Amino acid sequence: MADEFLEIRVRLEAIAEELADLAILRLRESIDAGGTELPLDERRITRARRAVEKAAHLLDEPNDGGW
Repeated sequence: MADEFLEIRVRLEAIAEELADLAILRLRESIDAGGTELPLDERRITRARRAVEKAAHLLDEPNDGGW
């Protein structure tokens, strides 16, 4: 059953990488602009990345038959 989720998991991992790159870009932009605090959208992007990584991890787990 794990193979059924492989394509979705790979796409989720790619999305997580895109989100990480976007968060880094936001941080660099903030630093270049002289900012001293984290940009609000960087925090939201990081939270979204973590959620996507969690979803990918859940699809990688073996099915134990329970909830």
